[in-house]
Amino acid sequence: MDRKARPGVVRRVFSAVWRAIDRFRQVSLNLLFLAVLAFLVAGWLAARPTPLPADAALLIAPNGQLVEQRSVRNPLSVLQGGDGIHQVLLRDVVDAIRAAAGDQRIKALVIETDSLAGAGLSKLQEIAAAVADFRKAGKKVYVHGKNFNQVQYHLAAQADEVFVSPDGYVFLSGFARYPTYFKGLFDQAGVKMQIFRVGTYKSFVEPYTRSNMSPEDREATRDYLDAAWRTYQADIATARPKAAAGLARYVSEAPTLLAEAGGDTALMALKAGLVDGLKSADEWRDFLKERVGASDDARGYKHVDMATYVSRVRDEAPQASDHVGIIVAQGAIVDGEQPSGVVGGDTVAGLIRQAREDKAIKAVVLRVDSPGGSATASEVIRRELELTRKAGKPVIVSMGSVAASGGYWISMAADEVWAGPATLTGSIGIFAMVPDLSGPMGKLGLAVDGVGTSALASGLDPRRPLDPQVASVLQQSIEFGYKRFIELVGKNRRMDVTAVDQVAQGRVWLGSQAKEKGLVDKLGGLDQAIKAAATRAGLKDYDVSYVEKPLSPRDQLLAKLLDNGEDTEGAKARLSPMEATLARIRNELAGLALWNDPGATYLHCLCEAP
Repeated sequence: MDRKARPGVVRRVFSAVWRAIDRFRQVSLNLLFLAVLAFLVAGWLAARPTPLPADAALLIAPNGQLVEQRSVRNPLSVLQGGDGIHQVLLRDVVDAIRAAAGDQRIKALVIETDSLAGAGLSKLQEIAAAVADFRKAGKKVYVHGKNFNQVQYHLAAQADEVFVSPDGYVFLSGFARYPTYFKGLFDQAGVKMQIFRVGTYKSFVEPYTRSNMSPEDREATRDYLDAAWRTYQADIATARPKAAAGLARYVSEAPTLLAEAGGDTALMALKAGLVDGLKSADEWRDFLKERVGASDDARGYKHVDMATYVSRVRDEAPQASDHVGIIVAQGAIVDGEQPSGVVGGDTVAGLIRQAREDKAIKAVVLRVDSPGGSATASEVIRRELELTRKAGKPVIVSMGSVAASGGYWISMAADEVWAGPATLTGSIGIFAMVPDLSGPMGKLGLAVDGVGTSALASGLDPRRPLDPQVASVLQQSIEFGYKRFIELVGKNRRMDVTAVDQVAQGRVWLGSQAKEKGLVDKLGGLDQAIKAAATRAGLKDYDVSYVEKPLSPRDQLLAKLLDNGEDTEGAKARLSPMEATLARIRNELAGLALWNDPGATYLHCLCEAP
């Protein structure tokens, strides 16, 4: 009896254990299912846009440099103390302000400038125009800064009320340009730069062949810097009439005015009418609570940041079937395929073809922010634009801060050329520069010898002195290139070649000067250029779309990790003056690595946007 009972007991025990395991499995699977479901629901809820607060302020707190196109920064450069400056898209700032002007949810604009690292005057003018429209809509603009440098103050001056910290300052100095000259260094190293150029004012090569600024470069530079400073002062006077009378004295007699203010820089700015009051950070928050309204948690004021707002309004915008395509050409023009932030000849040409073949794109706007570069790459881009016009699509060029030399060359394929009043353009000239490294190689005990079938074989080898026959070929090519450049300008600008030559010779002009001399058609920003393109294409209802090369997965990851975007949490650490100087010299020398024109021929301007 006992023997028969034992198997039943064992069976019942195993059966109970199995049922427990099965129930545990079912419970576990159910819990896992519920967890996945909860995760999906949470993700769906998170993806749903939260409503924008009513009667809120739009906060613009740009962190970094204003750019036309973000470039992915090199992580090794950042770790080594290189380019740590963030980048903010100009179009994000302008689009946000323009949308907010007609948005009933937005009652005011708040601008904090502490983290704005840099911007060309032409970019600041485009923002100023958007702020002016915002104010015309009957809405107030308030600005605060711990301090204001010259760039930051141009943005601040557009506001109804401007405040600086009690221990702050407004630093205005005018414009200057002081290139670094490397001839002494090259002489010590035994490096020779062999130059071929056409253009009295074509100064790009001078830092490598001189130890000081040439009289011609000094003349041209002073001319456009003086014009830019007059433009800056006029902008401030227009936006802030109370500061107009004393603005010039504020710069020229700064020591006297500071002494009158007892050494108090904030008081000096207040007495000059540059700011309306002095407020610490907590006083600024209380002021905004009073003017805009407190946030739900009562800790701050009711607002929405720019990144959130511009993303929302773009998502909410109705979609049209017709498009004006915008292609950005920002940075040095380099042969071949290149990443964003550099104008790759093949890359930009491919984007132009893409826009030409896209049936939804009815017109093309090329936004140029480039001092030029490779002559070969510049012509590749210009030719694609010319083909786009021949295909029946209008092409408009909108010049940003700089559109000179090669940047001007590619602009010649447009139906219309628009420039900002403070755009640097022109620099119609050409050069070739071939380094001779035989000197430093000899000091290192290195020698180069061999044979070739002609003097032209390995003629551009920097390890060997340049053969006279190669030098003759280069000089003749440069002279022909200049002749072609001015003929191209004459044809497209409907100008006599002699007249073009008089305003060419490598000389740089401000956009307002270029308009007077016939080098551009109209003055205005990107918005006006887009409207001009739409008008030429006969469009009334249209969308604006950017035709861009998609980032690789690697670059997308780097962009997120290195945070190229906007930061509204306050100022970030900036490079010290010494770090900035060393970074500048490093970048100037590193720029030589971008010189990859197959014929060593360049359309490049040594010019910086004021």
